[in-house]
Amino acid sequence: MNDTTHGIRIRSGSLADAPAILNMLDSAVAWMNARGNTEQWGTTPYSQKPGGVARVERYTTENAPYIAELDGSAVGALVLDRGPSPQMPIAPAEEPERYVRLLVSDRRYAGRGIGAALLAHAAEETRRAGAELLRVDCWAGGGGELVAFYERNGFLPTDRFLAQDWPGQVLARRVG
Repeated sequence: MNDTTHGIRIRSGSLADAPAILNMLDSAVAWMNARGNTEQWGTTPYSQKPGGVARVERYTTENAPYIAELDGSAVGALVLDRGPSPQMPIAPAEEPERYVRLLVSDRRYAGRGIGAALLAHAAEETRRAGAELLRVDCWAGGGGELVAFYERNGFLPTDRFLAQDWPGQVLARRVG
């Protein structure tokens, strides 16, 4: 796939993209921590968390990864699956769905619509798969800024959940 929106090119990802995704995740943790947010992803760089590297490698080999590029550089990543992570307290949908398992962008390019372009691509991939439901879960703390981001991108909140002491929100978007 070679979608282009506002100079952002979206292509299929692979295991070769795992280091770039890990760099984006590490920089996101540092960015959140610098803003005082240590609850969402903690304070340990993602690449140093137990299982972090293996999880990203699984995402790029067992799921459908997509990479957003600007001028040939990876600036965002999205991973689609057929349902929520079995490790999360989220029930699968009662219909075919696609599920955003990961969405991250390089914070140096914040405000350029990278996340929105990746979510639009996810909606199109969901349609192509013959599904009408696209879902995502996210951190619901911190005043709800992340929930509001997904709402601005066409998602509606459905179920709230707690994963240990981590407050989460499931959101859904109809794409059919």
